[in-house]
Amino acid sequence: MARSRNKNIQAKLVLVGHMGTGKTSLVLRFVKGQFFDFQESTIGAAFFTQVLSLNEATIKFDIWDTAGQERYHSLAPMYYRGAAAAVVVYDVTSSETFERAKKWVREVQRQGNQNLIMFLVANKVDLEDKKKVGNEEGEQYAKENGLTFLETSAKTAHNVNELFYEIAKRLAKAAPSRPTGIKLHNRPRESERRFFCCSS
Repeated sequence: MARSRNKNIQAKLVLVGHMGTGKTSLVLRFVKGQFFDFQESTIGAAFFTQVLSLNEATIKFDIWDTAGQERYHSLAPMYYRGAAAAVVVYDVTSSETFERAKKWVREVQRQGNQNLIMFLVANKVDLEDKKKVGNEEGEQYAKENGLTFLETSAKTAHNVNELFYEIAKRLAKAAPSRPTGIKLHNRPRESERRFFCCSS
């Protein structure tokens, strides 16, 4: 059976958030299916690619995983400017990372792409007994600021693939359909007269 030709979309995706929130772990879980209990801090930014095939489109993600340490903050705009999607991550066991996430949301909304798809992600939901930020709190903030909210766990893989598939679906929906061919116009012969200029 012939497959209908679908869209090919290349999309820049950036992850931002405070250090230790699990940004790299989320990406590694998605791209490589791996999780490490002790993940070294990212220096500057790390780059990954991953292709997702949906019924309506094939999305090639260029993923920029930015460093969460304050000293790298000034580099962040270089990664989120021009991004099609941004994932702002916080750690449910740390109220400080939730407050930092709110700052990231404001910054990216102010300086990022106007049509940016933005997700607020509450990571480490497997640590239920250490939870400091309630689900309702994150959901409410996301709703008030036009974001999509999702709880994840890079450790158990809870909602990790769902996060990236949801972003891919929205990108596919937002991308204009390309015409399948070039339309050639037949011009009437009368218009094919040649004009000569400046003959002596």
